[in-house]
Amino acid sequence: MKHLTGMMMGLLVSLSSCGKSNDNPPAEKKAPLNLVVNTVVSTDSSGTVTFTAAAENAVSYDYDFGNGYIRTTANGSTSYTYNTPGVNNYTVKVTAKSADGLTVGQSLSVAVPVSTKLLWSDEFNQDGAPDPKNWGYDIGTGDNGWGNNEAQYYTDRTQNAAISNGTLKINAVKESYNGRDYTSARLLTKGKFNFTYGRVEVSAKLPAGGGTWPAIWMLGSNIATAGWPACGEIDIMEHKGNEPQKIYGTVHHPGHAGGNADGGTTMAANLAGAFHKYTLDWSPAQLRWYVDDKLYFTFNNAAGLPFNHDYFILLNFAIGGTFGGAIDPAFTKGTMEVDYVRVYKH
Repeated sequence: MKHLTGMMMGLLVSLSSCGKSNDNPPAEKKAPLNLVVNTVVSTDSSGTVTFTAAAENAVSYDYDFGNGYIRTTANGSTSYTYNTPGVNNYTVKVTAKSADGLTVGQSLSVAVPVSTKLLWSDEFNQDGAPDPKNWGYDIGTGDNGWGNNEAQYYTDRTQNAAISNGTLKINAVKESYNGRDYTSARLLTKGKFNFTYGRVEVSAKLPAGGGTWPAIWMLGSNIATAGWPACGEIDIMEHKGNEPQKIYGTVHHPGHAGGNADGGTTMAANLAGAFHKYTLDWSPAQLRWYVDDKLYFTFNNAAGLPFNHDYFILLNFAIGGTFGGAIDPAFTKGTMEVDYVRVYKH
């Protein structure tokens, strides 16, 4: 019995020894080496910067553009368009990553010039009704063709649109008025200011509550003759109180209108508690949407699309409807507050 036990132990030792002799040492992980980043800043003051990064053993590159926006690219090449007017310095961080997950990074400072030629603006500094040289009103319910089954009646009363303490307040109020249960306002620059291409910046604080639907948008100035959507529609910002952190940017055009429109969304915090900047960059090549200078949607323009002629600006605060959705029964009043509207020429 002792002899048999000894033989079994010897066999176990032998098997263990064989197993160890067949083990291979783990392969050494490879890290990216010799990261080099080059930048080319556009000379036309458009704010576009082209980046090229290269490193040995790298399979992807992360770009932090210094303004909260991050992008990953496989080949190391990308371009980004900044849109804050003036000459601004950004610290860009580039991180190269290997197939083994190891990284190496590099930071660089980039000075970016953006055109500051102001074409038109309203700073809302004069208390009272909105400046009639800048703004007109759509009055009524829109049931004659421009509404979306919303619950409000649009007025030109200062109860619904007025300037005080340096901001425009568009107020939606729960009240019985001309057969509707809510009132609000829809302002537009039609016939007063129309333009083709540029950068539109609007600083606004949005209302809260289910069913609220504030919008900053534009329509083709030829809408009376071409009709909608042939005239084109550019929605710079739309918001649903039922989706309190989501912002929509959209274009409507033939074959891509209503629920079939082209658009993008982004998430942002505290939309009703603080002012945020909503920006559209519009050129013959592209339309780009930003919230607080962070790009979130790009649409490629082309000669055959209705985005190459004059447009006018609209500011409105709707209640309910096909987009606003269910209205909170507890809603009694809300305010869309606008600090400024500025249009810059490229």
